[in-house]
Amino acid sequence: MVYLVGAGPGDMGLLTLKAVECIKRADAVVYDHLAESGILHLADEKAELFYVGKEAGCHALTQEEINKLLVKLAKEGKTVVRLKGGDPFVFGRGGEEALFLKENDCDYCLVPGVTSAIAAPAYAGIPVTHRGKAASFAVVTGHEDPTKAESSINWAKLSTAVDTLVFLMGVKNLPQITQKLTENGKDPNTPAALIRWGTRNNQETIVTTLKDAPTVKIAPPAVFIVGKTVNLREDLQWFDDAATRPLLGKKILVTRARAQASKLTEKLAALGAVCTECPAIKIADPTDNYKFIDECIGKISEYRRIIFTSVNGAERFFNRLFAAKKDARALGKAQIAAIGAATADKLKTFGIIADFVPREFRAEGIIEGLKDNVQPGEKILIARAEKARDILPEELRKAGATVDVAPVYKTVAADIDDETAAKLKAGEFDFVTFTSSSTVQNLFRSLGENAVPPSVKTACIGPVTAETLKSCGIKADIVAEEYTIDGLTEAIVKNI
Repeated sequence: MVYLVGAGPGDMGLLTLKAVECIKRADAVVYDHLAESGILHLADEKAELFYVGKEAGCHALTQEEINKLLVKLAKEGKTVVRLKGGDPFVFGRGGEEALFLKENDCDYCLVPGVTSAIAAPAYAGIPVTHRGKAASFAVVTGHEDPTKAESSINWAKLSTAVDTLVFLMGVKNLPQITQKLTENGKDPNTPAALIRWGTRNNQETIVTTLKDAPTVKIAPPAVFIVGKTVNLREDLQWFDDAATRPLLGKKILVTRARAQASKLTEKLAALGAVCTECPAIKIADPTDNYKFIDECIGKISEYRRIIFTSVNGAERFFNRLFAAKKDARALGKAQIAAIGAATADKLKTFGIIADFVPREFRAEGIIEGLKDNVQPGEKILIARAEKARDILPEELRKAGATVDVAPVYKTVAADIDDETAAKLKAGEFDFVTFTSSSTVQNLFRSLGENAVPPSVKTACIGPVTAETLKSCGIKADIVAEEYTIDGLTEAIVKNI
């Protein structure tokens, strides 16, 4: 089956539930230039990704080649998602692809998407219809070849019959479009606007008039809208309001592991940031393939305390507990400690309310809270990353405890794509975030000591991460007072 899926105009929040469902189960994703890159992260790690984007003067594949690729993948028995910006049937050539699939006996399904023709103006505070101002609107291609002997657009009727005109892909042809409209009766002083990268946090809106639009300096992709409703932007502007979205347009590199990056990205994006996810690490199975933690779970009733140092640690521990056909009841009367509110929240999903969460979300906080309560000889289990600071088990042993440190995961360096690395080294980001020491170490291990130029501010989730950054020769510009994603986000906002 081939799913022709509309990816929407850019904001991932506008992706439909049906689209998400299709992308998650796809064996292959064939995607366009205009499809938001974060959407691809929804696909399974094993899914094949094929970029077939078309930009002005540069086509990765011709339309005929795209059609043949879809058929080839379908006939290999794969579930294929053809991911297209906006809606497949609104100047997306989805009809052509559907017909080609049908001609070649391939099953297909259409998943409509939110079109930029309506969404981009809406995010700019410009409704396409409004009582007393516009009772009709038309969506028109702006990509028609101006050298054609005869236009397929009925300019004579279009110019005066419709209240609001929305042109897609029309930046290059603005002089011809505006000329045709005015020649056919459209008032040259009609309000107009150009909206670039509509619905994204780097959205740019320029209000002008029909006659002055060709003089506006703006690069594609952009929507061109003509009509009286453009004047409503002054009162309805909301998305690009710096008062409510203080990080508007700020470019932030998120280095967190992909599985956890989305939460930080969502927080920052909601405040207007343009986020690029560049996982410096990925979570993997421990080197001993869970041998030691499985042994500890086999004698779980012997531990008086169990300490979880991270969300990943809690999740991986319970996965092994379940694999042993046990559940939270197996922990018996053991006291549970969690470093950080996020770790405590994760434990709740497994039916566990932590007995102790230190005020300071790091090992020192656990030590301070437990050292006077440790009984000589009591057994403590710490479920954590394979490589971590030894201060916690060492101090607990000094207090008289018998401590088992069981690795439940390890962090390994993730591949950083060349384009993102080049942008970082060129200083094209405003901030780069680090949520753990391993994100720092692996970024610099991958990109070298000059990975982060002085012009890019560094934001660390806490003092331990900041100290690791310092060991790499860089003093952190921002250190969160509360060692959480919310705390890091708040700290960045305070330092813009």
